[in-house]
Amino acid sequence: MRLSLLAAAVFGAITLSSAAIAQSETGDVTPPVDQPYAGMLTVNVDLSDAGKRIFRSRETIPVKPGALTLFYPKWIPGEHAPSGPVQNVSGLIIRANGKQLPWHRDLRDMFTLHLDVPEGVSQLDLEFEFLSPGDGEGSNFGASASATPDLVDMEFNQVAFYPAGYYTRQIQIQPTVELPEGWKFGSALQVDNQSGNTIHFKPVSFNNFVDSPLIAGANFNRVDLTPSGGTSVHLNVVGDSAKDVKLTDKQLQQQRDVVKQTNLLFGANHYNHYDFLLTLSDHTGHFGLEHHQSSDDRLPADFFTDDDMHLLAASLMPHEFVHSWNGKFRRPADLWTPNFNVPMQDDLLWVYEGLTDYWCGVLTARAGLWTPDQYRDSIANIAADMSYRTGRAWRSLQDTADAAPLTYYGSDSWLNWVRDTDFYPEGQLLWLDVDTKIRELSGGKHSLDDFAHAFYGMDNGSYVTKTYTFDDVVNTLNQVQPFDWKTFLRDRLDYTGGELPEHGIERGGWKLVFTDTQGQAEKAYEGVRHAANLSYSIGLVVNQSGRIADVQWNGPAFQAGLVPGLSIVAVNGRDFSIDSLKDAIDAAKISQAPIQLLVKNVDVYSTVNIDYHGGSRYPHLVRGDGKDVIGAIVAPRK
Repeated sequence: MRLSLLAAAVFGAITLSSAAIAQSETGDVTPPVDQPYAGMLTVNVDLSDAGKRIFRSRETIPVKPGALTLFYPKWIPGEHAPSGPVQNVSGLIIRANGKQLPWHRDLRDMFTLHLDVPEGVSQLDLEFEFLSPGDGEGSNFGASASATPDLVDMEFNQVAFYPAGYYTRQIQIQPTVELPEGWKFGSALQVDNQSGNTIHFKPVSFNNFVDSPLIAGANFNRVDLTPSGGTSVHLNVVGDSAKDVKLTDKQLQQQRDVVKQTNLLFGANHYNHYDFLLTLSDHTGHFGLEHHQSSDDRLPADFFTDDDMHLLAASLMPHEFVHSWNGKFRRPADLWTPNFNVPMQDDLLWVYEGLTDYWCGVLTARAGLWTPDQYRDSIANIAADMSYRTGRAWRSLQDTADAAPLTYYGSDSWLNWVRDTDFYPEGQLLWLDVDTKIRELSGGKHSLDDFAHAFYGMDNGSYVTKTYTFDDVVNTLNQVQPFDWKTFLRDRLDYTGGELPEHGIERGGWKLVFTDTQGQAEKAYEGVRHAANLSYSIGLVVNQSGRIADVQWNGPAFQAGLVPGLSIVAVNGRDFSIDSLKDAIDAAKISQAPIQLLVKNVDVYSTVNIDYHGGSRYPHLVRGDGKDVIGAIVAPRK
């Protein structure tokens, strides 16, 4: 596009050097060095318009004259993908001594900027906006909705650039945040001073800056989870309504027991203080993201007020808390990087996430958030889901971890065939297999709790990351209980085929069966999600409007021609409802007639016949042979 004469007159004298342009075209960036960056960055984030989903950032970066490369954080720890929401950054202007400087985006990496710093300049002044996605926009984590008129969730990686060429632990930054009138906040950052709605935090490394999100809002509640002493842990709750942020006495005690049981599990902690940052809203993204001294937990508004929602989501905060040990303090070597723009490798996510998911379920039960029956209900649903993973024929559990940058952001369709982040649920089964095997081999003298002490229980109070490899995991397992753990793990991680390779349920004294009676978790799922999981009978998942969310590859519905995205309009000649479809499944058990569905594909209607006569099928665990080892696993520790 040709510049106008006015634009040429204004900007004609401001150009990038040929070196800077060449750098932007080749993607060449100086490798990071582990030495202090000269000077301190500052950032002032104005959240006065957070209710309008606008975060205004003003940043200063000490510099020297010459070519300079700036990074926007790309690989955010815990997100396991190059997911930094750079697409939401707008209005970026960089000035030096009050004069606007040109910058050029790297042609190979959209998170990288190149510019020239003129002689006589010692500081750059950046200003830009982060435009938070609206309700229903965005995808996962920081790229999803994070603000409403009454609250805000802010990850600091959203609102700052940093200079290339250094380890981010060697770059210091001092944050300031301006909040709307009357809002309260929670963060693991330490406050230096506060004046009205402006909070000045103490300087931190850029690592800890990104690792310390902030929540704030008009409806705020902060409770102490360690009233009897010990390292301080607090629960900070923000919501769209004052009634949603209040805990009952029972709920408060359960959260305190999560802290108690987790510390008993590991035998040491690795934080100076810890803050759960819990957002309860129906208008933000829903997920959990771990940080070393805090966790960003986002759940629906009725988490504390609806029993079904509380049952389904109770394990989220225990999961993120465990990550302070497993993922933050101890981290796979391939997931440790010197800055946020060096690619991470996800091959050990079956430890990082899978083992965390195993322990979060166990701790949810040990803390009383779940009863032993509810824990077994959860394991039954996971085992059924993973047993029906048709994609195991071609994709191993290991590959679901290796391909995490793809699987986290893939489609929600055909999940049973493509397999997405199965290192979470099948990871639970894998580590239950390990735990029960240790108990079997040792005659009940040792367990995975001993591994927790040995692998995570050193250096009490330290939160300097210690990395590990596959061999380190195997060696520690052998210290707890000698065995060929390498073969045991690889046989399960690399397996492809039709059978579930983990056997911890059976070794734990239980077995998976299917009956025509729903479990409590299945009923809660239907009530909260307004959908029915019929994968184990006719082979599909459908919501209350009739839209098919998923179809079992080669299952009865698939064979009849159904695929995800179609809508069921009628069942056996009558209007569709989840109940009518269930009734048809039960009726077909004593009939030779197929289940007849009228379905809609965009604007084309057709009739399909599902030749299935097995009745309703829902998973349960029932007692098998031997001792109730699973019961011993979830029993509270003293």
